Amino acid sequence: MQLTYSYYVTAIGEVIGMVLAARILLHYFQLESYQFRGYFKTIQRQWKRAFAPGVILTLGYIGVYWIGIFLAVFVSIVVNRWLPELLLSIINALIPVVLGIVLHRYARNLPQKKKFALTPRMKRLYAALVLACVIAVALNRYGSALFLKAYLNSENLTYSHLSMVLEYIRPSLFLPFIVALAGVIALPIERLIFHLYFRDAEKKLLENPRLIRIGITGSYGKTSTKFILAEILSQKYNVLATPASFNTPMGVTRIIRERLTPAHQVFIGEMGARHVGEIKELSRLVHPTIGILTAVGPQHLDTFKTIERIEKTKYELIDALPQDGLSVFLNDNGIVYKLYEKTGKPKMLAGKEGADAWASDVSVSPQGSHFTLHLGDWEPFECVTPLLGRHNIGNICAACCVAMRLGLNREQIKRGIQSLKPVEHRLQLLKTAGGVTVIDDAFNTNPTSSKEALKVLSSFPGRRVIVTPGMVELGAEEARYNEEFGQAMADAVDVAVLVGKRHTEPIRKGLKEKGFDEQNIHVVASLDEAIRTVNGILRPGDVVMYENDLPDHYNEG
Repeated sequence: MQLTYSYYVTAIGEVIGMVLAARILLHYFQLESYQFRGYFKTIQRQWKRAFAPGVILTLGYIGVYWIGIFLAVFVSIVVNRWLPELLLSIINALIPVVLGIVLHRYARNLPQKKKFALTPRMKRLYAALVLACVIAVALNRYGSALFLKAYLNSENLTYSHLSMVLEYIRPSLFLPFIVALAGVIALPIERLIFHLYFRDAEKKLLENPRLIRIGITGSYGKTSTKFILAEILSQKYNVLATPASFNTPMGVTRIIRERLTPAHQVFIGEMGARHVGEIKELSRLVHPTIGILTAVGPQHLDTFKTIERIEKTKYELIDALPQDGLSVFLNDNGIVYKLYEKTGKPKMLAGKEGADAWASDVSVSPQGSHFTLHLGDWEPFECVTPLLGRHNIGNICAACCVAMRLGLNREQIKRGIQSLKPVEHRLQLLKTAGGVTVIDDAFNTNPTSSKEALKVLSSFPGRRVIVTPGMVELGAEEARYNEEFGQAMADAVDVAVLVGKRHTEPIRKGLKEKGFDEQNIHVVASLDEAIRTVNGILRPGDVVMYENDLPDHYNEG
């Protein structure tokens, strides 16, 4: 097959257009931590937005293809023969580029809760995407030629008709899969880079033999417990804890390489997982001598499939501890307690009466919490914290187990508890100028923490409003958990603003089953619409809680 300059001109334009138009798909890939399974689930969930850029590119190409033909015929009447082909090639090349720029800007300007980040890894993915697009365009060209050759003598289709049909089947129609191909192309390089960074971070951790290394995992509560522990231990030690929700191997690796110094005495690594084996990998990096297990629940059930697999994964942290290491379990009288009994390594139990650390005389108010802490064989002592919610008292107890073992005295622990600050987007109390109280609990929720959040909300005086899209990543049980969430909500709120008609239907069903007034249920399409709705109904003295805020790739599109 002969390739002319016109082919190369149009091919280059098509490749550039696809690369530019793929920004929204690359963002989806990034939001799913470059995991193929999650990316394809997002494509399935957001199929309109995922396939729209490729369809628009194709329709633009077809429209210009015909315009170019007519223009070329017109020009051929008055100029030399070669100009029409060149002109058609330039037009065919420019249109996908222009459309790609428009689609790129559209994706860039979409409201984003977690911004698209042009990280070094994303830059490498862009380079791989260029190669993937080149492969797709070449295969399209050669595939069309081979297909035409095979069916040239067909009685039903003439060559010209068939070639015209194939001309309309552009690679851009398959852009979501081309982005996945780019991920496959980049994968060996990413694995090599990660391996080198991983080893460097591991070496840096182990260079200081006196460094106390702590791992924290759990289906929920691990981030809050991490910040609580870091604040309490900072009363005696120089502590480095992974920030925000940095809990993946790459995220923890980055923090170690960029922030750990010889002056640090304690390193606290949060360990998250969506698949069996991921806590084991993080443990190979951190080499923890102390491990805290906060909870085992249905979070990420869509990827784990069963509670048993979640249980196995969370226990990987305890397995990784040395024989003289310390494991701390937050007692739930369920799976976590079973795992506490299972381990033969040094261990402590927190949360329930009679444990190594537990709280009595708990008083929770909008201003915070007051309780008496029972810690080991010490005399009980009173503590005050600005944190909201009884579940945070359990997290504090788990942290205090570690603090006592690491030599902090009672006054240091008490001072650390009093100086705790609410974790951003986790029952964070915000005051507004209009006399309205806002509780920001927007970080992804789960069945247990959502019930605790409702208890916090119900403790506030005044009219109570909740804004929520419900819960995700709960697998086949998602609808049931959301329905139960709606039932519990009916007893705690006066007005419910539900974000996303399809996804919140189980919540609405649960509210109605409990006799909740339907006039006080507002179903909206987006968070922006929810905020407008709330602003229209709030009055001084009201309390509004934002419970969960789905990532961009979960929004109904």
